[in-house]
Amino acid sequence: MKKHLMKGNDAVVRGALLGGCTHFFGYPITPASEIAHAASFYFPKAGRVFLQAECEVNAINMIYGASAAGARVMTASSGPGISLMAEGISYIAACELPSVIVDVQRAGPGLGNIWPEQSDYDTVVTGGSHGNYKCIVLAPASAQEMCDFTYRAFEISDEYRIPVFILADAYIGQMMEPVQVPEKVLRGSRKDWALYGDAESKRNLVTSIYMNAKQLEEVNLRLVKKFRDLGEKLFDVEETQTEDADILFVAYGISARICFTAVKSLRAEGIKAGLLRPKTISPFPVRRIAELAKKSRKVIVVELSDGQMLRDVRLAASDSNAAVVPFNWMGGKVPSTRELVEKTRLEVKS
Repeated sequence: MKKHLMKGNDAVVRGALLGGCTHFFGYPITPASEIAHAASFYFPKAGRVFLQAECEVNAINMIYGASAAGARVMTASSGPGISLMAEGISYIAACELPSVIVDVQRAGPGLGNIWPEQSDYDTVVTGGSHGNYKCIVLAPASAQEMCDFTYRAFEISDEYRIPVFILADAYIGQMMEPVQVPEKVLRGSRKDWALYGDAESKRNLVTSIYMNAKQLEEVNLRLVKKFRDLGEKLFDVEETQTEDADILFVAYGISARICFTAVKSLRAEGIKAGLLRPKTISPFPVRRIAELAKKSRKVIVVELSDGQMLRDVRLAASDSNAAVVPFNWMGGKVPSTRELVEKTRLEVKS
């Protein structure tokens, strides 16, 4: 297949269609709007369903209904929209309904602005809303991965009956890069638990309300155990010169791309820098970070937030002697490679 130049947001839609998504429900919001725009064009052409909801609250409840009826469903938004979807996401998780949710992060809090940030980490990685549950969260760092991760997400979500987030940022969503789309078109199969309105499924029940405390506790325990068991199966990372790294960067999304170039510059100066990029940030690569931290003098967590991933890295590195150091930018500010290198030089000397 030839490569095509496209935005990361457009690549999401290509990955979704080839991954077997049948329904898109959403509401446009910058910097994720191109996802809804592209879906409105390509989904009908492919014989799939696109519907722009009245708002994000309605969109997530359409996701709930269509998934319960056995469809492969997705939506896409940014921080303010994800906040509006929060209650529905908790209902979907409680009912163990497969779904894919794309969050192209923008600066906050509040309305904020449309520039990149990574401050939805706490919201998305710790669950998404109220209750004891977690979602699978994939963190792409390129337009190619926006396509590939979305393509995979529907298979993962169907297999484990769990919501899957694609957690990107405004830069990854908006940048244009060559993308090679998958050749194989995936298809969902009939789900034995879904509500098809026929004789075979008439006894199925999809619900999140349990008036018996013991029953609800059992549901909670099942959700917790399922996610815990997923940890070793699904976590994925990319490593750059970590074998002998004295300074280990941990970053995802656009921050990881800046770190990747910084590692090359620092190595040229004789500073042994390396990079661990989590491709999955839920489940988090605890074991691998722990292993690398024991060999490193400093672990530098680079984020476009106040240090939301920092807490997970510190826990993972708690048995090492490495100092875990936050490098943070907020409000839509994104560091240049030069700025990151200079800041690292100072940290190495301290």
